[in-house]
Amino acid sequence: MTADSGFLRVLGRGDVLALAFGAMIGFGWIVLTGEFIDGAGTLGAALAFVIGGTVVALVGLTYAELTSAIPHAGGEHHYALRALGARGAFVASWAMVLGYVSVVAFEAVALPHTVAYLVPDMQAGHLWTVAGYDVHATWAAVGVAGAIAVTAVNYLGIRPAAVFQIIAVAFLLAAGAVLIAGAFTGGSAQDMRPLFTGGAAGLVGVLVAVPFLFVGFDVIPQSADEIRVPYRQAGVLLVISVACAAAWYAMIMLTVGSGLPAERLVESELASADAMAALWNSQAVGNLLVLGGIAGIMTSWNAFLIGGSRLLYAMAVSRMVPAWFGRLHPRYRTPANAVLFIGALSVAAPMFGRPMLVWLVDAGGVNIVVAYVTVVLSFLVLRRREPDMARPFRAPAGTAVGTLALVCSLGLGVLYLPGMPAALIWPYEWIIVGAWWVVGAVFLWRLPRVGPGADAEERLVSAVRQRRGA
Repeated sequence: MTADSGFLRVLGRGDVLALAFGAMIGFGWIVLTGEFIDGAGTLGAALAFVIGGTVVALVGLTYAELTSAIPHAGGEHHYALRALGARGAFVASWAMVLGYVSVVAFEAVALPHTVAYLVPDMQAGHLWTVAGYDVHATWAAVGVAGAIAVTAVNYLGIRPAAVFQIIAVAFLLAAGAVLIAGAFTGGSAQDMRPLFTGGAAGLVGVLVAVPFLFVGFDVIPQSADEIRVPYRQAGVLLVISVACAAAWYAMIMLTVGSGLPAERLVESELASADAMAALWNSQAVGNLLVLGGIAGIMTSWNAFLIGGSRLLYAMAVSRMVPAWFGRLHPRYRTPANAVLFIGALSVAAPMFGRPMLVWLVDAGGVNIVVAYVTVVLSFLVLRRREPDMARPFRAPAGTAVGTLALVCSLGLGVLYLPGMPAALIWPYEWIIVGAWWVVGAVFLWRLPRVGPGADAEERLVSAVRQRRGA
């Protein structure tokens, strides 16, 4: 247990890598692959993920340096607080919390959607219709049960959550190995054609999903108070996790593309699973990949509940949100109330049916980009203002890398503007983002103006106490 935070330091190298990699490999590779290949071509989709992975790696390098220099639960909250002051920290933290919550809720919807592939007749007990989709009680119950289970694991401690993560990642990797073997034995180069389609617009259509699909490496800084490896190694593991995720997504595009023609993939509910079945000429093997997809759902779900709860905890300790979120369980040493809050949101998500999948990708993605931009700005500010700050891991060509990461992050942000490929859908996605930031605006308005610095958190807590005393 750390002397200053109360968290338990139990996460080793394997735990850290499994958390970050598993967070980035969720459900999108199962259900969205057909759309990606249809839009950009087999090789075009793989190239888009290499490009997107490079952009995320640049941002990851800035995170890696900041994680080693400011190793506290809450990650970007502390970086922005030291570099930009209280209001900049709130913007970064509040945006990323929505990013995390959106992924957790996404997985709660993805789980019953995937199980329905294995049990097509599971739909029973019509509840209501949302955006043309009929929500059934049995379908929603699967998502609710999953939400309760993952929340319970996280409530009971970081060690059970880490063990759960390693087991699920191991199964996920095994399913991926079977897919690769199938591509070599039953894949067709003809099915991979066209290698490129859609031109630049096709590549952009895949790139807009990058913020949502690659978010997860930042779970490492969120759980910094629970890591027992040297912080320089934690930074290295963060960068390695991004490279592994980029390789995974590129591999999925190439192997799935070799299994079925693009026109059949885009018509499939679960393109990767149908391609697997075709590669092995066995529906049972296709179902195995679906189980791998479920493992991916659980790894992402678990990791983001860890990350989101730690970030809410950090905001509560700084008095940006109610202190209720900052309570550590006396026995399990987890931010219990923050875990329960995010878990409750994931319980509600399946009630909105499958359309929630698309809404959460866009609503979460734009906020993730906001957080990335703020963190990169913090990196550049601290490089200039505090050049002598201890940095066990130093990003190579720091200022150049930070500037390039900022430009790339802003470029991703442009894709969410009105008229662009990832523009928010009216009214649903605007309601999610708008409601979140209306609540955030209330907290921000009540926040004292506290400037940046190493003691920013102490000054902020003191200012809040003085205001309440007055």
